[in-house]
Amino acid sequence: MPKLKTNRGAAKRFKRTKNGGFKRNKAFGRHLKTAKSAKRRRNLRQATVLDATEEKRIKRLMPYV
Repeated sequence: MPKLKTNRGAAKRFKRTKNGGFKRNKAFGRHLKTAKSAKRRRNLRQATVLDATEEKRIKRLMPYV
């Protein structure tokens, strides 16, 4: 069977956690920051864990991670 290619877009967006989940950055933090509160902007800087319902899809895109 041939080697599978890793989806490079997914590889740049997701990192594997120690327990086998995926870490991702939050959306909506790039621009229009004056309309967002300081608390909201601060929370957008933190990475979060990918939801379990999406894990199967991302695992398929990154077979060797």
